[in-house]
Amino acid sequence: MKKPELLAPAGDYTKLTYAIQYGADAVYLGAKEHSLRSAASNFTAEEMRRAVSYSHSHGVKVYAACNAVAHNEDLYSLHEYAEFLSEIGVDAAIVTDLGTLDIFRRHAPDLPLHISTQANTVNYAACKMWHSLGASRIVLARELTLEEISQIRENIPDELELEAFVHGAMCVSYSGRCLLSNFLAGRDSNRGDCAQPCRWKYYLHEEKRPGEYFPVEESEKGTYIMNAKDVCMIDHIPDLITAGINSFKLEGRVKSEYYVACITNAYRHAIDDCFEDLGYYYEHIPDYYAEVCKVSHRPYYTGFYYGDQGAEGMNYNESGYERDYELIGAITGYDPLTSSIVVRQRNKFLVGDECEILQADKPPYTFRIEYMTDEDGNEILAAPHPDMLVKIRLKGKYVGSMSFLRRKKG
Repeated sequence: MKKPELLAPAGDYTKLTYAIQYGADAVYLGAKEHSLRSAASNFTAEEMRRAVSYSHSHGVKVYAACNAVAHNEDLYSLHEYAEFLSEIGVDAAIVTDLGTLDIFRRHAPDLPLHISTQANTVNYAACKMWHSLGASRIVLARELTLEEISQIRENIPDELELEAFVHGAMCVSYSGRCLLSNFLAGRDSNRGDCAQPCRWKYYLHEEKRPGEYFPVEESEKGTYIMNAKDVCMIDHIPDLITAGINSFKLEGRVKSEYYVACITNAYRHAIDDCFEDLGYYYEHIPDYYAEVCKVSHRPYYTGFYYGDQGAEGMNYNESGYERDYELIGAITGYDPLTSSIVVRQRNKFLVGDECEILQADKPPYTFRIEYMTDEDGNEILAAPHPDMLVKIRLKGKYVGSMSFLRRKKG
């Protein structure tokens, strides 16, 4: 079997560089318009041009999202955007509806097209129809089981690729098509501006009892009745491969560069180990899973891949998120004169703290801070100020930039 592509999110140029540094085969990104993640910083035209050049120089593909549900006023600039994406050499455009597909086919005929998960593709007949219209890949709906994906794979042309989300946030509505945000916040989730009201806490209000609010208790755990868990399939990679998925997609264009680095790194190692030594992969599943728990996340589950899990897929935790580790600094370089890593502080840390370094292509490294100085060389016992530069002595252990310093939460 061919090794699946690892497709990572790139919410801005910096996150793109981290995704590539930590092992992505491809990245997906969006421009300021036409993209389904307006909360992400996204890319200007010049940034997108640089992103394609940088990615290709590292052997990484770039897919440009143009998957917002287009209204009439969105169509006027689409042909220019299609021509621009073709001109700068993106490897594919991600589209949702037939009108957008038609515009891209006419104005960028050589640009491969991927059909967004927003198109709700759940059967092989739809896959074959999209293929007949020029699509080279289908981003499958999140509601499919592995058995259904296997059936789709068996009934479509070999050259038609299948992409599926294997990690990240799940939407309470079908494949992300939701009107709740429009009604409650006036923000159109289908055009990239979702306010995520499915994550809010709700109460019941009886009309003749103004001011009295009654909790809506889905279970004894709380009232977050629409708040889904995050999907995580890092411990089921062989099943994903067997089902015929060509590209493993990680959700998270609005997440931090640390999140992108950590999750991409974990899946990179898991996929590579699975292909190099399946026994080793199974033996180290607890390690891969532990790694993806070192970012802030909702409780994990396997989504719809093994069937509808009903209430098991809902997150009733009032805090909403879990986090075993906290990021305390971004490592910006190494000072050989003082044998120190240079760290830009994110959260307070102290001499004596046991920390862990995350860096690309290497296993996490644990050590205890014994000596550190401020950027002027003055010895300090604590790093309390956000964004301050700190030098931490770490003899005999070179650590490059684009690495992270984290600490287990006590």
